[in-house]
Amino acid sequence: MGVLRYELTDGQWSRIEGLLPGRAGLVGRPGEDNRRFVNGVLWVVRSGMRWADLPERYGKYKSVHKRFVRWSQAGVWDRVFADLVRDKKNPHLMLDSTIVKAHQQAATGRKKGAKTRLWGEAEEV
Repeated sequence: MGVLRYELTDGQWSRIEGLLPGRAGLVGRPGEDNRRFVNGVLWVVRSGMRWADLPERYGKYKSVHKRFVRWSQAGVWDRVFADLVRDKKNPHLMLDSTIVKAHQQAATGRKKGAKTRLWGEAEEV
């Protein structure tokens, strides 16, 4: 079976696999199939569905959500995103406009105190 909708390809997975907790040689109990878990998180985030609607192939939704929250609090996602952003050739990089500051005049395109001009009206000389 090929890659399902919203799931990571083998290349994408190999890129982030080493950044995730539960790797061999680390202290603590290794994560139970990190790839399945990450794919479950991607399914929820990209589909916009509720955690309770998570397909069974990703595991119990409460367990997946609990692990997602733990990884968020531990900064795992921040580290993964920071690593991905370093690759300037990453075709999936996006700039979220909510973080871009614009000057207050950028909204209207005119200077403070300037008269507005309606389209079709002649300019005064």
